[in-house]
Amino acid sequence: MTKNRRKNYRLNSLNLLNIGVYENGSLIKQGIGRTLNVSESGILFESYFPIKPESEVQLSIGLEEDLVEIKGKVIHTMQDSARKYKIGIKFNKIKKLDFDVLKVYIADFTALMNREGI
Repeated sequence: MTKNRRKNYRLNSLNLLNIGVYENGSLIKQGIGRTLNVSESGILFESYFPIKPESEVQLSIGLEEDLVEIKGKVIHTMQDSARKYKIGIKFNKIKKLDFDVLKVYIADFTALMNREGI
């Protein structure tokens, strides 16, 4: 059995997001994707284009009625199918207000799943 080394719980969640890929501070690629799971320290999302590990990204994620802006670094990219990629991001910059929205979203969604026995 593999030991879970994650510090934060990952919540399976499907949300639309805007992806901006940066190199040397300049935007080099932009597109849309969707979240697969999210935690307080990282996210796994699906995209129609690969992003190299170590790349810097900025994500705009729609969480219910809020739009959260997060910057992070690509930890891994896996090709899921001929047209989709799963990309893991570790957050490295998030404003306090956006972080608070993310924490409330995770807590509320987790509580709802527990109430419904999911």
